[in-house]
Amino acid sequence: KKIRKVGEYMVEVWKAAGMDLDNVEFRWASEEINKKPNEYWMLVMDIARSNSIARVKRCATIMGRGEGDEMPSAQILYPAMQCADIFFLRANICQLGMDQRKVNMLAREYLDKNKAARKKYRFKPIILSHPMLMGLKQGQVKMSKSDPNSAIFMEDDASAVKKKIRQAYCPPGETKENPILDYCKHIIFNRNGKMTIKVGAKEESTMKEYLSYEDMEQDYVAGTIHPGDLKAAVTAALNEMLEPVRKHFAENAKAKALLKQIKSFKVTR
Repeated sequence: KKIRKVGEYMVEVWKAAGMDLDNVEFRWASEEINKKPNEYWMLVMDIARSNSIARVKRCATIMGRGEGDEMPSAQILYPAMQCADIFFLRANICQLGMDQRKVNMLAREYLDKNKAARKKYRFKPIILSHPMLMGLKQGQVKMSKSDPNSAIFMEDDASAVKKKIRQAYCPPGETKENPILDYCKHIIFNRNGKMTIKVGAKEESTMKEYLSYEDMEQDYVAGTIHPGDLKAAVTAALNEMLEPVRKHFAENAKAKALLKQIKSFKVTR
């Protein structure tokens, strides 16, 4: 039930962010599974039977765990279930984060191993894997759901965004493991195609519009852009994107109630 509520919350986020829902149909895996539970669980067991424990444990990253981590036996079954979802829901394209790539590849390998499955489902799913955003703190390879200050959330107010970005790790002139540059590349330039930043020393500073991430990064490495000025530009861009979402969750009764309920859920590892 909690997963369903989070799903409903995500629909409200997409709606508020401007997603055109006219030709979109949301299907709930739980509903589809309950219609044909025997077929689903037979598929799960067949996928599990077709793979070794070692191969399945390589998919542990989909649950935020490492391959060598201690885990209950139920979690060893989870990758086979997620793999089965792909075929059971007849998904042609799997668009997920890089942390889900291994289980998506498991689905493609399953059709290579199983002639009957290949005949039934015909085509391997197309895998579209997007990068995982870094956490905002130093050394965080990806944001953490258990650390609210490691990421910007869709319903964060303007002051929270400003505070998180101001405190974020952003070493001068360095591009490696720099979360602020990561946000610029994968969010701001990806969405807006441009970015305006104050450049130069205080007494001679000007506003410069960048039309490519590469040009902006080059100036940052050269020291033309100060980390503080980059953070100010990132804060402004993010708040502009998030304002319609914040407004939706503040004014829409359904969305407001969903957000309150989601925030009451306990975060686990």
